[in-house]
Amino acid sequence: MEGRPRTEGKPSWELTSVRNAARLLKEFSRTDRELGVSELARRLDLATSTVHRLLATLADERLLERGRAPGRYRLGLAVFDLGAAVGPNLDLHEAAMPVMATLRASTGETVQLAVLDGLESVYIDRLESPHTVRIFSRVGTRLPATTTSTGKVLLAALPADELDARLAGWRPSRITPRTIVDARVLRARLHEIAERGWAENNEESRVGVVSVGAPVHDADGTVIAALSVAAPTDRAAPDTLRRIRSGVIDAAGVVSRRIGVRPG
Repeated sequence: MEGRPRTEGKPSWELTSVRNAARLLKEFSRTDRELGVSELARRLDLATSTVHRLLATLADERLLERGRAPGRYRLGLAVFDLGAAVGPNLDLHEAAMPVMATLRASTGETVQLAVLDGLESVYIDRLESPHTVRIFSRVGTRLPATTTSTGKVLLAALPADELDARLAGWRPSRITPRTIVDARVLRARLHEIAERGWAENNEESRVGVVSVGAPVHDADGTVIAALSVAAPTDRAAPDTLRRIRSGVIDAAGVVSRRIGVRPG
């Protein structure tokens, strides 16, 4: 199928045209403020006629507008209207980044901030370890929430009925020998995490990597994100992990207070 990206795990009702429109919009960035039809068609591996139709539709909806040069487009005003609706995430970023920097300095490891999207943990902020041996990834990376410390923290915070709905269609893949693939085991683990207030990932998403995560709350007490520290197993002795866990829990509490949560 023309220009179709990898879609494992995607719902069957997802429309190709909608997906292609979303892919097209994501091509615009600070460095690529204006793009033309031919370049977009090449990047997306779509026919130029398809890209023409997508551009025309998005321009009608004010998501795009014509650029300064003929045949080129740039993001439209409607995109900025949508961006304004994401204000709370900007507040979260501003509250978290200084704390993440301090946490990285104290642990010497990679610090991540994630939110939940369905059954995926999405990393919205990340500070890499200063060590030569690092855990390479990037902002925007998605991983199965059931395999990560941030994801398990976020799932454990869901109301029971919402968790049931999300797990109803769960079809886990064994990414590593330690990946949880049994629903009963997962639910028991999430119950423990909800009780103690933190989660760990012991080589469940990647062999040789461990992490510890803790919840970030908004002013109403709702868990809106999770903060974690990830490290290679060869730098994660038990004493080191206990120190990292304590730091992550404290840092998540600081981020929560910066957002507006009152101590206690």
